[in-house]
Amino acid sequence: MITGASQADAAILVVSGKKGEMEVGIAANGQTREHAYLAQTLGVKQLVVAVNKADVYDYSEDRYNEVKESVGDLLKNIGFRLKDVPFIPTSGMAMENLAKKSDKMSWYDGPSLIDAIDQFVLPEKPTGKALRLPVQDCYSIKGQGVVPVGRVETGVMKTGDKIVIMPTGFKGEIRSIEMHHEEIKEAVPGDNIGFSIRGLTRADATRGDCLGHVDNPPTVINPNGKWTGQIIVIWHPTAIAQGYTPVVHAHTAQVAAKFSALLKKLDQKTGAVIEDNPKFLKRNESAIVELTPIKKMCLEKYNDFPEMGRFAVRDMGRTACVGIVKDIDVGTSVVEKSK
Repeated sequence: MITGASQADAAILVVSGKKGEMEVGIAANGQTREHAYLAQTLGVKQLVVAVNKADVYDYSEDRYNEVKESVGDLLKNIGFRLKDVPFIPTSGMAMENLAKKSDKMSWYDGPSLIDAIDQFVLPEKPTGKALRLPVQDCYSIKGQGVVPVGRVETGVMKTGDKIVIMPTGFKGEIRSIEMHHEEIKEAVPGDNIGFSIRGLTRADATRGDCLGHVDNPPTVINPNGKWTGQIIVIWHPTAIAQGYTPVVHAHTAQVAAKFSALLKKLDQKTGAVIEDNPKFLKRNESAIVELTPIKKMCLEKYNDFPEMGRFAVRDMGRTACVGIVKDIDVGTSVVEKSK
């Protein structure tokens, strides 16, 4: 879900309208709450809420309004503009209000789910920025060799381009680009592509690596470097303290990282500093922190590349916090030191 949300322009938040299920979803450790926080932090600006299971809540307008109010309050607190978020009563099982308007809910005069999706606005493609393509996977294909696949986040990739894959440092030339089994000459942001590079081996590109042009390579943070992030703690059984080392998910990468410093605790609504150097952070608190990866990883500042500057912190199978990259200190690589 995190990989998907970090690459998405829009999302459908499906909420159960069944009595009790919606309440559990928006509770402190509920999935609706977690996914709404993730969508907002990972840059999903356009949202549609599908109030599902209308057949279970007997197509009741009262129940729909109850769900709309509760989920609406949650979304508003997280930072979504409610006037831009349509709430649509749907039934997946009975196929009501999905492709066409349902006659079982005469009290509802809004769009069907498909109509609401058609109203999404296509964002401008960041073609003017440097090329950034996080590798999602690599396949060995007969006659082609190793073929990495991924989605172009920013910039333009053309056949013949000289590229570099970080953090492995492999340099090569794009031999061919393929999308939906058709060869294309260039790929733009939003394109999910496979591509072949002369001389590439399995060791040179793996999930989580990032590709860019040789003259503007992706930023790599070394294990002795760090990044400053602004985070919101969604969930933690106790509290987050200095030294805590969970797994950080950013674009397609998953790397363990250490909270090397807790710098400032912030007011979630105004962003004002409440406390300097807090000892710990609890649920629903916002803060500026420093994180150090335990191995090399590609990240960018959120202001430069929003698509590459968001991250989520996962622990014990749950999202502990989400955040954006404010600043980067790449550190020095071991090779440079030995010179």
